[in-house]
Amino acid sequence: MRKLKLQIQISIDGYVAGPNGEMDWMSWGWGDDIKAYVKELNHNIDTIVMGRKLAEGFIPHWEAAIKTPEGDDEFSRKMVDTPKVVFSKTLNTSMWANATVAAGDLVDEIKKLKAKDGGVIITYGGAGFASALIKAGLVDEYNLFVNPAAIGNGMPIFKLPDGKLALKLVNAQTFDVGIVALKYAPA
Repeated sequence: MRKLKLQIQISIDGYVAGPNGEMDWMSWGWGDDIKAYVKELNHNIDTIVMGRKLAEGFIPHWEAAIKTPEGDDEFSRKMVDTPKVVFSKTLNTSMWANATVAAGDLVDEIKKLKAKDGGVIITYGGAGFASALIKAGLVDEYNLFVNPAAIGNGMPIFKLPDGKLALKLVNAQTFDVGIVALKYAPA
């Protein structure tokens, strides 16, 4: 059975975006240390899953990046070349290259993907999509990139019906940019 990883930027107070989707609180200017960590984290993925809202920004961003000298690198190419499954209730077909649309039940569709042969499946968010995966118990590995910022209000991903999710810390890594990467597995 394939593993589903979540890799997401989060504020120290638990938000993945501001109330209106703002992301100006994230730490950028990543150094070689965090770039190497992310490259290793993503090396064995062969499927990216995401909701339509994230896809609308994510896919065009990486497609544009590889068309520039500074953005045409191994990681950007991996983001473009890796097959994507976009979950949507409004799209019938994909408007993007290398992406298919899944309109069925999220749990059923993810279970089908996990049952197929292949490498690791990853999602990078957004808030609603990640929250739905978490609520359904579909995430096998949580990679939280905790940014050195508190934003006070915003979009959380840990909106749990019973208010509790038990996790086991697998690894913690600090980076020069001030981000702490926390890797958890379900307890």
